[in-house]
Amino acid sequence: MTLSSGPNDLITDVAGLRVGHATSERHGTGATVLLCDGQWPAAADVRGGGPGLREIEVMAPENHVAGIHAITLAGGSVFGLAAADGALVELSAAGVGLAMRPGGPTLPIVPGAILYDLANPGDKDWGTEPPYRDLGRAAARAALAAPSGARFDLGSVGAGRGAMAGIVKGGIGSASLALEHGLMVGALVATNPVGAVSPDGAWGFDGDLFPDESRLALLGRLQPGANTTLAVVACNARLDKGEAKRLAMMAQDGLARAIRPVHTPFDGDVVFAMASGAIELDPLCAEAPRSRAWWLARLGAAAADALARAIVRGVRAASERPE
Repeated sequence: MTLSSGPNDLITDVAGLRVGHATSERHGTGATVLLCDGQWPAAADVRGGGPGLREIEVMAPENHVAGIHAITLAGGSVFGLAAADGALVELSAAGVGLAMRPGGPTLPIVPGAILYDLANPGDKDWGTEPPYRDLGRAAARAALAAPSGARFDLGSVGAGRGAMAGIVKGGIGSASLALEHGLMVGALVATNPVGAVSPDGAWGFDGDLFPDESRLALLGRLQPGANTTLAVVACNARLDKGEAKRLAMMAQDGLARAIRPVHTPFDGDVVFAMASGAIELDPLCAEAPRSRAWWLARLGAAAADALARAIVRGVRAASERPE
């Protein structure tokens, strides 16, 4: 079957998702919130050597919480983790989250991840008032205000504002793939790797086994956690948290196809996966060998393809931004 993108070629082609960005031109950084229309099963697969994460264990299959309400991506390294605090305050005020007792505040489950952009242009002399909590609040408000399925900006916006992909601009990318039976897979990524982005997913050998090695040596970015690709893949199938974990693991191949090298000791690469539950997989298993595991493999392969395309789209969009 020939694959095609969804109507907007964005992660919001998975029904029930909304994206909001908040960008600080002054500080050269930002935050991005991906909001679900309920509580979706989710998981995370972490392969970079210097990750910066929040609320990861809550998604583990053995833990009680059934799913998440949003994901926050931000620049700012450890300071950027505060973006999720700001996002959950706005979401709770809007009634998003778990209602634990009548009349009490709702409790949004908002995992987050951060990338390092502190060495890139922008005012980072913020003293005791980093901008990330406010950026998280603004990004959440933008997501809440967006219609489900709406388009959103790519490139040097939100969490991708200060990102670099090797020695060129990185940024926010997204893509989607439509499969049979109405299944849809989408990807959202903030690309900030120490490696280079390859549009064709193939090595370029010029007699050198490691063609990027000299470029990496010149970057001056070789500190653990100073470079990161943050990604989310989503689908509209009904998956449990264990299956979402496998989806995230398979989607990591998209990073390997588009970024050379990836998962280094200096990167904090993470892929989140989430599932809306709109389409049941079991009724699609009547025709052998299309077992539930077969369909999960199909979704994972598509997630990797969508993520590789999203990475390239984001870098291309960022390169078109005038400074």
